[in-house]
Amino acid sequence: MTPVSVGQPRILSIEDDPVLGAYVHEQLGRSGFQVTWCQNGQEGLSIARRQPFDVVLMDILLPGLDGLNVLTQLRQSHSTPVLLMSALGAEADRISGFRLGADDYLPKPFSIAELHVRIEAILRRVALDRRPPALATPLTTGTLRFDDAQCEVFFRDQAAGLTRSEFRLLETLERNDEEVLSKAFLYQHVLQRGYAAHDRSLDMHISQIRRKLKAIGYTEREVRTVWGKGYVLSGRADEAL
Repeated sequence: MTPVSVGQPRILSIEDDPVLGAYVHEQLGRSGFQVTWCQNGQEGLSIARRQPFDVVLMDILLPGLDGLNVLTQLRQSHSTPVLLMSALGAEADRISGFRLGADDYLPKPFSIAELHVRIEAILRRVALDRRPPALATPLTTGTLRFDDAQCEVFFRDQAAGLTRSEFRLLETLERNDEEVLSKAFLYQHVLQRGYAAHDRSLDMHISQIRRKLKAIGYTEREVRTVWGKGYVLSGRADEAL
């Protein structure tokens, strides 16, 4: 279940650091968000299950129940967008978060301005997903079927289990048939924010798309990296990979 916000966007912040938690709560509140703040994973999970939120901000290192376990359990019943935060900086933690269904990842330390931009980008993506589905026939390419209403792709009736961001990325690559799309373009038009060289979110999403398509047995085409240029959905091996 993903709630539809009426009025102020509702944010759940799960952060055990009392200084950072209070600061985020105050600053986002001043920016027009309705913020609920708690300081441990189990309480955060309970609140997220009971109340509707537009975005969940969650630290990975939490007392009681860590952020990755909270995300795992939340995804069993809710599709509420989750932005993970962590000072760990390890790629393994980012990969684990995206594999478990995180929508974005923000390394600590971060500025309130960047956090605000990330939240706004998530809200814009959700708004795009809530548009009434087009009357046109769902996009079908080869044996891969795109279902815009579900934000999902199917191969031989088996769902890939994509997140919203992963679906929009794959759909954008598909609709630009064999055209190499730059990282800057994909950040702006799919992830709804500007490209920064240190931001690995797009790379992580692409990695998850590849893994999930392979898991359902789809091998006709793949998302290929064209070094120095961007990404392309292609079945050809003649690009410089």
